[in-house]
Amino acid sequence: MRTWAPPSELLPRRHAAGRRPRGRFARSAVAGLLAIGLAACSSPAGSSPSGSSSSSGAAAGHHGQPVDVLYAGSLTHLMEVSIGPAFERASGDTFVGFAGGSDGLASEIRGGTQVADVFVSAAPSADRSLEGPAHGSWVSWYAAFATSPLVLGYNPASRFAASLRTHPWYDVVTRSGFLLGRTDPRIDPKGVLAVTALDQTATVRHLPQLARLTTSTAGVFPEQTLVGRLQAGQLDAGFFYKVEAVAAGIPTVPLTGVHLGATFTVTVLDRAPHAAAAASFVRFLLGRRGQALLRDAGMDLVHPPTVTGRAAVPSGLRAALGLP
Repeated sequence: MRTWAPPSELLPRRHAAGRRPRGRFARSAVAGLLAIGLAACSSPAGSSPSGSSSSSGAAAGHHGQPVDVLYAGSLTHLMEVSIGPAFERASGDTFVGFAGGSDGLASEIRGGTQVADVFVSAAPSADRSLEGPAHGSWVSWYAAFATSPLVLGYNPASRFAASLRTHPWYDVVTRSGFLLGRTDPRIDPKGVLAVTALDQTATVRHLPQLARLTTSTAGVFPEQTLVGRLQAGQLDAGFFYKVEAVAAGIPTVPLTGVHLGATFTVTVLDRAPHAAAAASFVRFLLGRRGQALLRDAGMDLVHPPTVTGRAAVPSGLRAALGLP
């Protein structure tokens, strides 16, 4: 099998002061990564927006502003190919996306190495780590807007593919030579869920060899590169959320006996440099057009969104969140 690793020049760069370059560099960088590692798939983003202010999120007086969105790496295809372009067409603002493990992004926000307007996480725990004076008071509210189950995605060209389709996943992944991918639990909630899935199944089914997989660093990669590595043949299978597997056309098998998944949240960070454009993005994401794109991507919508910190939600976002 051929091997592939994303060249560092394809990843979004930061300025020395901690900011990313403005404009569309982040989009083009991730697009290059997608072109190498992700399977092309159709997207409804090319259709025209609804045009209504409630669904587009457009707001008068701030057209052309950038909105910096830090988002969970599992949403790379959805954000860069679908949500981002559709938001730009609807609002006139510029989407500048940056993907990473949710906990890692939260750490960068706290440390000042990432300055952003919107944070889209794969777990509420990442938002909680930014609440309160001890954590920089970056987050005062957040809303859970969608969920996606954890699944095992596999390379159909793998010599283990047929076994994964016909045998329990926990018997196959421990076979000699099997290459299993997951993300780092220190910086990504999905990595935590993968370890939990392995540990739970090992305990219930008395499979110590399965538990041993959690102590190895082999197969641990950044979230935004895991799809590409699987498709390039570097891995036989990996832990993914259903939404990213659907977007990349990766076949999956359910994690029998495991019921884990992502809860995606969104917030406008306190002291966001472009608060008006940030609010516009959130209204688009939670509006009719954004919800349709999420649904088409295989997300399970939380409607209305579950809001934590209701009193702190800005007046311009309360209707979009179903609040009085």
